[in-house]
Amino acid sequence: MQEKILILDFGSQYTQLIGRKIRELNVYCEIHPFNHHPGIDESVKGVILSGSPYSVRDTDAPKPDLSEIKGKIPVLGICYGAQFMAHFFGGEVAPSNSREYGRANLGFIDHDNILFKDISIHTQVWMSHGDTIVKLPINYKVIASTEDVDFAAYKIDGEQSYAIQFHPEVYHTTEGKQLLHNFVSDICGCRQDWTPDSFIEVTVKELTEKLGSDKVVLGLSGGVDSSVAGMLLNKAIGKNLTCIFVDNGLLRRNEFEDVLHSYKDMGLNVIGVDARQKFWDDLKGISDPEQKRKIIGRNFIEVFDAEAHKIKDVKWLAQGTIYPDVIESVSVNGPSATIKSHHNVGGLPEKMNLKVVEPLRLLFKDEVRRVGKALGLKQQLLGRHPFPGPGLGIRILGDVTPEKIKMLQEADAIFINGLKDWGLYDKVWQALAVLLPIQSVGVMGDERTYENCIALRAVTSTDGMTADWVHLPYDFLAKMSNEIINKVRGINRVVYDISSKPPATIEWE
Repeated sequence: MQEKILILDFGSQYTQLIGRKIRELNVYCEIHPFNHHPGIDESVKGVILSGSPYSVRDTDAPKPDLSEIKGKIPVLGICYGAQFMAHFFGGEVAPSNSREYGRANLGFIDHDNILFKDISIHTQVWMSHGDTIVKLPINYKVIASTEDVDFAAYKIDGEQSYAIQFHPEVYHTTEGKQLLHNFVSDICGCRQDWTPDSFIEVTVKELTEKLGSDKVVLGLSGGVDSSVAGMLLNKAIGKNLTCIFVDNGLLRRNEFEDVLHSYKDMGLNVIGVDARQKFWDDLKGISDPEQKRKIIGRNFIEVFDAEAHKIKDVKWLAQGTIYPDVIESVSVNGPSATIKSHHNVGGLPEKMNLKVVEPLRLLFKDEVRRVGKALGLKQQLLGRHPFPGPGLGIRILGDVTPEKIKMLQEADAIFINGLKDWGLYDKVWQALAVLLPIQSVGVMGDERTYENCIALRAVTSTDGMTADWVHLPYDFLAKMSNEIINKVRGINRVVYDISSKPPATIEWE
């Protein structure tokens, strides 16, 4: 049985980060809404209560039922979780009179307490709350304090229940990973044996048993997720897997041929489908980004469905769904508001009457890469920057034409190849070029031009939820601008996007 840590989510923006940090310790964990979790069985070694945007004093504040948990198995309350276990068990939480946001230092630590084993006195922690604990219940003992926060951490006597009013999962808590290690290893007794190799072994075994001799169809995109899903399925069922790679006419330059070649070398049974004209025809004259996404998504479903029907006796549709997608769909307050339509294969299972198999649904993005590396996935695919399903269709602002696609492909290829040549590609999480729907005056030789503008963008991120622009060398940017303007007909201006997410998004549409 796979041992695990259960993380109960109260809606904190940091909850996924807690999960990622626990996984980095080679401990399997699951995130569930506080009011919709699977219950406690012998596989659950401990429970973490997350932070929350709510105050425990709010009338509609989340109120978990801890009767199966508190006092029975190890618990770590973080921020809201800490305040909940104090406020509703005989203590008191009130609005804070002092600053409890940002960096702070632990001026007192009870080093006899196992939670703070190997944690330095005056270590930096990150606070993020408007309330504070002003009174602890009688059987609660203080185990850490800061200058402004008396009850920065506590333990409940007679229980393996601990709580902290700071966030150990964020970068600014410098020894946060050590604290989480102390909890999952020393307090919960986790074996820390959840590795890429163990995941592959267990997943391939489960897939083999689940699928038997059934046939499976998978849509490949050239990205890491679908490629790793394909390799896992291939190990489990071999030739009973058929992969379909659709050229929607919105891929990067030579991408269809290059990626198809890579897949053939991997021993995957891949069908390449040239559907460029269909996508171009249906996008003609369409400028609204949401409409473009819907057309591209609908066409993908139609093309994929038509190809899949050519394969006899298919029972399953495989998808590269990863864990953040799963968490989003069952968030505390229901699915989050739609910022934009995501291009996936939603609608296919109903249309095709197939059962769905998702080999990666337990993994975060960085874990997918580690599994891919363990499977021997080529660096060309493993290190590939994220690329949106609608492709260049949402990097051409305004209407999409074959001429604009070619122009953007050429500029994008110069930028991406330049990053690789300068040793910058692997230092960037995602890089892209955008064709803007404006023209500006330029001078080439003795002639005035009135041509198009390309925006270059490069960001650093861990999961795409937040991102910061990369400070690329000026010499590099100057060379890219010069090459694009000189080599791509129709471009006479290049700009560099220095917006972060939030408030901007990574893609322009």
